[in-house]
Amino acid sequence: MTVTRVPVNKQSASVYRAYLDAAAEVRARAEDAGLSRTVLELVNLRVSQINGCAFCLNMHSKALLETGDTVQRIAVLPAWRDTQLFSDTERAALEIAETVTWISDTHLDDDEYTLLREHLTDDQVSLLIWSAITINAFNRVSIMSRYPVRAEK
Repeated sequence: MTVTRVPVNKQSASVYRAYLDAAAEVRARAEDAGLSRTVLELVNLRVSQINGCAFCLNMHSKALLETGDTVQRIAVLPAWRDTQLFSDTERAALEIAETVTWISDTHLDDDEYTLLREHLTDDQVSLLIWSAITINAFNRVSIMSRYPVRAEK
């Protein structure tokens, strides 16, 4: 038996709309800071992989493909450290995404943080942290509400 879950986005619609607006602001400021849609979608997809959010995995893998990214990079994303397929900026963004998502287990030491700063501006670091926080929250809304992934026709 499947229990019907409270659709958090509908039950608290004004809160959800405010969060959508906040996420749009983060995305706009991130793009203003020079972060590409590809970098932002890599963060969204990697966080969604860690959290196991099927709905967001489906959405953000499609979004990455729309940016012109490749199936190969999407396929190896969980093992990004073991490939040479990602730029220094993308690697720094993925490091931030994983650190924010696994915050109870992972903290960047000063040396690691210094390495990030070689590839990112202060604004980019801040906005990537906000991007990771935002997708983590959306993952939790989707998972708790059991958003369905429907088969494509």
